[in-house]
Amino acid sequence: MGVDVYLPVMWGLGVMALCLMAYRFLIIGRRTRKYIGYETGAGKTIGSREIQGDAYGIVEGQGGVMAVLADGMGNGYGGKIASRIAVEAFQDMFGDGNAFYNPQYYFRKAFHASNRGILEYLDGERGAASVAAVMIKGRKLYYASVGNGKIAVYRNGELVPVTSGHTVSVLARKKYMEGKLTRQAAVSLLEQHRIYNYVGQDGFHDIEFFDVPVTLYGGEYVALLSGGMCEGVSWREIEECLANRGSCEEKALELTELVNGRINEDVDNASVVIIKVL
Repeated sequence: MGVDVYLPVMWGLGVMALCLMAYRFLIIGRRTRKYIGYETGAGKTIGSREIQGDAYGIVEGQGGVMAVLADGMGNGYGGKIASRIAVEAFQDMFGDGNAFYNPQYYFRKAFHASNRGILEYLDGERGAASVAAVMIKGRKLYYASVGNGKIAVYRNGELVPVTSGHTVSVLARKKYMEGKLTRQAAVSLLEQHRIYNYVGQDGFHDIEFFDVPVTLYGGEYVALLSGGMCEGVSWREIEECLANRGSCEEKALELTELVNGRINEDVDNASVVIIKVL
């Protein structure tokens, strides 16, 4: 074979080899992405209220995702402002890549930044928020919450809550189990769903944290549900929605439409964030 022919052939074989190597790395990259990957969707409805007081945010970083859902409380626009301040505080805090390596520390910082920001901005005006936040990294779920929002994991056809909430009924049950409240007193408080802990109050300190992160295996859904969503649809309806085919966005839309279908009733703002672990 002459040199004029040999060089183009060798060059062509070299290009083919590089293309095959590139393809191999692309496949490996896609597999790696799928292993730690996720899909997200979110939705909210104003219900029968005049003001939408819910807000949510999602931050991606360092091979993981953080999602936060805030349910505003207060007269007028106080709740709307409070929930927006809380979400922005979490987004700012988890915009720092270090947050994905120390979730409990940064959750705590974000909650206290939310509380401080609401108090400073509203300056005596009424406004507060329940807040639920999760971080997923390396097939581990880290979570923290205050107020009456719910964080739950859907696995094997069952939606299991991982947070209890900060309502009077939950507190009464806890104090009874600790022997600090009589059975009669606890029973009388079990129907009290008033929230005793939230961001936007002096002396805020109580945060419901994960004891150990929840291990995820792939195929699970992690759901953040506002108080209005938990009241607007049944737990069974949420399970059925998550069991259906469709994207996380479609599932979030389906849940908000269920709430909207009951608009003739006294329906609160309702919101949901759904994350599928791939």
